Amino acid sequence: MKSTVSLGVLFAILAAPASAQEVDASDEADNTIIVLGEGLPETPAAPAYSTVTIDRDQIVTVASGRLEDVLANVAGFQQFRRSDSRSANPSAQGATLRALGGNATSRALVLLDGVPLSDPFFGYIPFSAVDPYQLSSIRVTRGGGSGPFGAGALAGTIRMESADAATLGGVSASALVNDRGGTELSATLAPEIGNGFAVVGGRWDRGQGFFTTREEDRVPATARAGYDSWYVSGRVVQPLGRDLELQARAAAWNDERTLRFEEADNSIEGQDVSLRLVSRGDWQVDALAYGQWRNFTNVVISSTRFTRVLDQKDTPASGLGGRLEIRPPVGEDHTLRIGADYRRSEGELFEDSFSAFSGALRENRFAGGVTSDLGFYVENDWQAGALTLTGGLRADRYTISDGFYRALAPDGAVISGDSFADRADWEATWRAGALFAASDTVTLRAAAYSGFRLPTLNELYRPFVVFPVVTQANASLEPERLEGFEIGVDLAPAAGVAVSATLFDNRVEGAIANVTLEPNLRQRRNLDAIDAQGLELAAAVDRGPVSLNGTMVLTDAEVVGTGFAAPLDGNRPPQTPEFAASVTAAYRIAADAQISATLRHVGAQFEGDRENDVLPAATTLDLFGEARLIDRLSLVARVENLFDEEIVTRNQGGSIDIGTPRTIWLGVRWGY
Repeated sequence: MKSTVSLGVLFAILAAPASAQEVDASDEADNTIIVLGEGLPETPAAPAYSTVTIDRDQIVTVASGRLEDVLANVAGFQQFRRSDSRSANPSAQGATLRALGGNATSRALVLLDGVPLSDPFFGYIPFSAVDPYQLSSIRVTRGGGSGPFGAGALAGTIRMESADAATLGGVSASALVNDRGGTELSATLAPEIGNGFAVVGGRWDRGQGFFTTREEDRVPATARAGYDSWYVSGRVVQPLGRDLELQARAAAWNDERTLRFEEADNSIEGQDVSLRLVSRGDWQVDALAYGQWRNFTNVVISSTRFTRVLDQKDTPASGLGGRLEIRPPVGEDHTLRIGADYRRSEGELFEDSFSAFSGALRENRFAGGVTSDLGFYVENDWQAGALTLTGGLRADRYTISDGFYRALAPDGAVISGDSFADRADWEATWRAGALFAASDTVTLRAAAYSGFRLPTLNELYRPFVVFPVVTQANASLEPERLEGFEIGVDLAPAAGVAVSATLFDNRVEGAIANVTLEPNLRQRRNLDAIDAQGLELAAAVDRGPVSLNGTMVLTDAEVVGTGFAAPLDGNRPPQTPEFAASVTAAYRIAADAQISATLRHVGAQFEGDRENDVLPAATTLDLFGEARLIDRLSLVARVENLFDEEIVTRNQGGSIDIGTPRTIWLGVRWGY
């Protein structure tokens, strides 16, 4: 915490002179202070990369009220499994884009107000730690390489921006209940303070959940996917001058769930703090520092004897980092970005293994380590009439250190004890793009890029068992590296109508996957590559009371494998559909009433790397409706999975888990 504050003070000292000069040189009329609560604006060439923006109206009308379902409106977004954050094991909720294969770790970089959200140990995204109602917009860039966003943006970047006080409307609250007795409560207070504002909010979700096991497969020990989670956050945005703005944020959350069987409980908790200074003067500066503290627990119950076999009782992890970007005044035709970012992840796992037959303690296990990345980048956009060019270089110095794995017998005797050699290296990545405004209605674009992702501490050091399959860790894993290119066209054939199409080709060298070595034994390995080529389509219509937003993606993805991975060569990566689509149609009946429907389809996927255990295609329809009752009070109705489609989320040798069935919500909102 001390380091966060001291960095913020340093950044303020560096940025203040430019701001002070502007204030001194301006007349009284120019002293108007506008507080945005955002980072620096997008650069002119940002549209060169395939991007979909989700606006606030779409965010707050999703039928489940969950962030992951908001993101699912962008075809190609996927988690490792199809479960949402009420019924999934959190460690399996990695986020990726472009069908680059699922391994429970995020291949997309997810940012909230510029701060990475991924867990420092596992790499999953704590979706329940973000209340969608507090967001103003989400910008999803598919591909694009690492660029100025930091290492980890392998498959793309998901940038979420918090809403300001004017958008949130002072006081807002909601209370809903579903047909299984689950509840969703949230409230936000957003007062104006001085020339800035503050936002304090919280949310509490709880419910008995649904059975993730088919009725014919249930046993007395089968449990509903119960959940109980809360989240609180506070944010302050204040001007320090006409062009200098301070943004401070703190958040805490806890999320407890049950998976398949009684007492198979898991939980995540976290605390985040961040401090950001944004200068919008001639010398533009975006300086950010943050700290994160997380924990994870998980109890595994035997699927045959229904006794405790594993207690992952403690996984403390921390992430510390920051980012500094400077945009010097280099002329109206150029936007130059010079910056550096840093992230350090540290974590340890403490778990106990028990005999499924006697219940006796078998082993105490400990694993952990540290990774860090220091990156430097420079990027320039050049506008020359109808043509806009962009290009950038990035260099990262990463370290993997202090890795260990120990297993002790109940009497303290060492069963295995490994300490792994420290490693460090440099990675160089690049990206370039072009936009050409062929006419008022047609824009052509092209881009090429590279990126990389470090293996997580979980991938490096933590083995796990989903009986009878053992998955080994691998301390020798190398970073994943991506190279790709894309071409696209954006059309605006009429007012309120936008259509885009993108052809892409991405290749991930050294893709990390759980590779089957023999029956019931897997290990995390670097594959030769995963190749993915595809077509992305997006359309948006906003004509009076009617709006339509749709995305679709067709992807041909395959594993390139030799040696140990030769049996996988040509296979489609696990958890990867060939086709996905989402379309939302909305109609505003009047100024105080609206309805919308979201139709989603996800094609068939394979559970395993040998193209085995199929997850059938699934099509769902969600509904949302809101009508004002009095003043700022509205009645809200939501329906998830209207036709009760069976969504298979896991298929391990015929052992099936299913996703959210039809769920009906009814409640009220104040102030939204």
